[in-house]
Amino acid sequence: MKAEAFQALSDPTRRQILDVLRAGPKPVNELVDAVAIQQSGVSRHLRILHEAGFVDVKADGQRRLYALRPQRFRELDAWLQGFRSLWEGRMDRFGEALKARRAATTQAANRGDRRNG
Repeated sequence: MKAEAFQALSDPTRRQILDVLRAGPKPVNELVDAVAIQQSGVSRHLRILHEAGFVDVKADGQRRLYALRPQRFRELDAWLQGFRSLWEGRMDRFGEALKARRAATTQAANRGDRRNG
């Protein structure tokens, strides 16, 4: 996975644009309304997303429609897959530790109830 993909995704406005595009292709003016920045800024972010392979653009009459490119997200997911076991294993161990702590707390509370009862 190239650094440019992560640089493209590092900006919160670009991530917001991607979120809007999940609903389907949009022209620039709809993206401007959705992210509340000037058209020139949205166009700059779209150019970066396009160059990084996350967005496609196609002409629709006089306007341009921007859409997500699923392939780039698949590549990102495939790259992350190698790391998924790392954090899932940690989360599993964390969950087990929480269960053990809850069980110990419940046992201690039950012992206290018996002593006070």
